[in-house]
Amino acid sequence: IETGPEGRPPMTMRGGQRLTGMHYDMPMASAQVKSCLLLAGLYAAGETSVTEPAPTRDHTERMLCGFGYPVVVEGSTAKVESGHKLSATHIEVPADISSAAFFLVAASIAEGSELVLQHVGINPTRVGVIEILRLMGGDLSLENQREVGGEPVADIRVRSARLKGIDIPEDLVPLAIDEFPVLFVAAACAEGRTVLRGAEELRVKESDRIQVMADGLKALGVKAEPTPDGIVIEGGAFGGGEVWAHGDHRIAMSFSVASLRASGPIRIHDCANVATSFPNFLALCAQTGIRVAVENN
Repeated sequence: IETGPEGRPPMTMRGGQRLTGMHYDMPMASAQVKSCLLLAGLYAAGETSVTEPAPTRDHTERMLCGFGYPVVVEGSTAKVESGHKLSATHIEVPADISSAAFFLVAASIAEGSELVLQHVGINPTRVGVIEILRLMGGDLSLENQREVGGEPVADIRVRSARLKGIDIPEDLVPLAIDEFPVLFVAAACAEGRTVLRGAEELRVKESDRIQVMADGLKALGVKAEPTPDGIVIEGGAFGGGEVWAHGDHRIAMSFSVASLRASGPIRIHDCANVATSFPNFLALCAQTGIRVAVENN
């Protein structure tokens, strides 16, 4: 494998080499890296194991088991061994909790709201957004809990609530890493101060989500101070304004939710990619009462 300077693209891979199982201690928690190594381990001689420093989503491990391939999980280590077979099966994919998060926050901050989000995946490695909203005083309940294709699923009922600022527990950070942009909106609507630490990974997502969200919140009049690994947000009333999503779909959708509590309109720039990542977002906004219109489409 060859890369450009500092491990950057372009990357060249040459096949024909025999893979050998290995153990890898991950320096940073990443479900994507873990999954890549486990999938490679299916075709590597012997055992392949991956140890992660913090819990990450385990959809790959569950899916492999669903296809009949044995995966051993011991504490923070997942192991596979070559030589087994995958068997075709029916897989039903539940609704994505990362997409549901926008509407969990929307219903929490809009007075008099109540929503039921149906058939949402509540994998224990993904429910940080629910736990954090509950710690902030959110009114969320899980109904009709069941298991589908090896994944836990539920209908989530959320009602508006008076949120309060909190110090977000660091052990919940990896369980909500993709939902923090919209959780920052919840924090802006909460009473008091919310502090996030241990989330430096947010700086290397589709954008620097800490800085971009801080800039956008400040543009609306929210007191938001970024730190190297998190942010400090003082909740309270805020106005409208112009914000830039920097091509990051979660930033754009988060500020769409913020419009529910803004005293003036919010114009969000550079957000065309929402149509690719969440094609029915605008339709669901209209259905639930979030007023979002596209300009210069």
